[in-house]
Amino acid sequence: MPSALAGLRVIDFTSHLSGPFCAQILADQGAEVIKVERKGVGDDARKMPPHVNGEGGVFMQLNRNKRSFAVDLKSPKEVANVLKLLDGADVLVENFRPGTMERLGLGWKQLSARNPRLIYCSISGFGQTGPYSDRGGFDLMAQAMSGLMSVCGPADGPPHRLPVPITDLCGGMFAAIGVLTALAARERTGRGQLVDTSLYEAGLAFAVYEAAGYFHSGQPPKRLGQAHRGSAPYQVFETKDGWVTCGAATQAMWERLCDILSAPQLKADPRFVEVPLRVVNHVALADALAPYFRQRKTAEWEKALLDEGIPVGPVRTYDQVLENEHTLARKMVLPIEHPKAGKSRILGIPIKLSATPGAIRRPAPVLGEHTDEILAELAAAAPKRLGPQAPSAKGKEALVPTRPKAAGGKTAPKRGAKQARPAVGSKSKRAPGRKPAPKATAKPAAKRAKPAAAGPRKGRG
Repeated sequence: MPSALAGLRVIDFTSHLSGPFCAQILADQGAEVIKVERKGVGDDARKMPPHVNGEGGVFMQLNRNKRSFAVDLKSPKEVANVLKLLDGADVLVENFRPGTMERLGLGWKQLSARNPRLIYCSISGFGQTGPYSDRGGFDLMAQAMSGLMSVCGPADGPPHRLPVPITDLCGGMFAAIGVLTALAARERTGRGQLVDTSLYEAGLAFAVYEAAGYFHSGQPPKRLGQAHRGSAPYQVFETKDGWVTCGAATQAMWERLCDILSAPQLKADPRFVEVPLRVVNHVALADALAPYFRQRKTAEWEKALLDEGIPVGPVRTYDQVLENEHTLARKMVLPIEHPKAGKSRILGIPIKLSATPGAIRRPAPVLGEHTDEILAELAAAAPKRLGPQAPSAKGKEALVPTRPKAAGGKTAPKRGAKQARPAVGSKSKRAPGRKPAPKATAKPAAKRAKPAAAGPRKGRG
C-alpha cells in the first residue's frame, strides 16, 4: 500500500538542518520531494563532517527520499523551470532569511497568485514578522534568546547550550505539523496558505514549566542542574560503574525506593515526606541519595528499580544506543547504499503507521543527481504533472495532486452526487473560484480555460 503522503509534491528550497528535516519528515511518509540546490555548491550541510568519499554524513541523514535539482537562480531560463515546478506543486518549504525569496521572485504572494493551492512553509530564525524578523539565526542564538540556555547547566555554573540542535530539529517538526495542518484546511477551502514558524518559537514552546512558574510567581526560573521543577527524586545519579536515572515521581514510588535502599529514615524525614517538600529540598534529597546509588552497579540498580515498578534507565553512549536490541527491533537503524558513499546505515523513521507506513525509498542525492531527469520530465510532461504520478487525462488541473477519474473516464458526477472525501494531498472537487460544471445536456460543457502559468510539477529544496 502507498505511504500516507503519496501523490503530494514538495519543493524543498532549504539548507542546513531545520528545513531539510521538515521536508524529510514529509518524504519519509511518501511525499515526492525535489530538493532545489545551488548549482556547483548545494546545501551547506554537504560541507559538514564527517565525510565519506566526499559526501557529508549529516547531509545524508537529513535528505533521504529526495531528488536533487541543481539550478542557478540568477538565470532567467533556469528560474522559469523552477516556476514550472512550482505551478504544479502542493508544498514549498524554505528557510532563507525573510525577504530573500521575494527578491528572487519566489515569495509567498508571488507564488500563491500563480498557484492558489500552494502551501508555502517558511522557517526562519525569528519568524516573518516582529522586531527580530530581519535577523538571521541559528540554533545557538535561538537557544540563547528563547531562554533555553538560561535554565540548562549546573545551578551554580554558566548557561549551557544543549549539544543537540534542538530548535533546528523541533523547528523542522513544527513546520511539518504546520504543513499537514494546512493540507487538511485545503481540503475544506481549496486554497493553500502561508505556514510561518521559527527556531525562536520552537525554543520558546518548550518553556512549559518555566512559563507556568513565571506567570504565577513573577520570578524567572533558575538553573537546577539535573533536578526537575515538579518532581523529586527525578534525576541522574552516579553508580559504581556509570550513571543511572531514577524517576520516583509519585509518593508510592518514593516509599518503595526507600524500602529498596533500606533507608526508613529518609521516608520519615520531614523534609521529604511529600512531593512538594521533596521538590523544595531537592538538593538535600540528592545529597542523601547519592551515597546509596554509588554502592551498586548500573545494571543492578536497573533491575532492582524495574522489579518494583520505578522508572529507571541507564545513561548510554551513542555506540551503545545504536547497537541496542530495542533500537534495532524498532527499526531505528536501517541499512542504506549511497551511489558515492557506498553501504552504510541511517536512522530509521520514528513514526510508525499501521496501514500506510513510511519507507526509505532512496538515499540522499548527489548534488544535481536528478537535474537532467527533472528537466526531461518538464519538457515531456508540460502541461501535465511530472513524475510517475502524472495523470494521463487531458485537461487535468495542474495545481492539484492526481486523483482518479470518474468511472469510465467520464466527466465529474452531477452536482449533489455523493463522493468520497479526497485524502490529504489529493485534488479537491473543484478549484477555488471555479464554477460547477453544468448539468448534462445534449452539448458537452465547454473546455475550461487552462490556469494561468500552470505547468508541470517540480521543485527544489
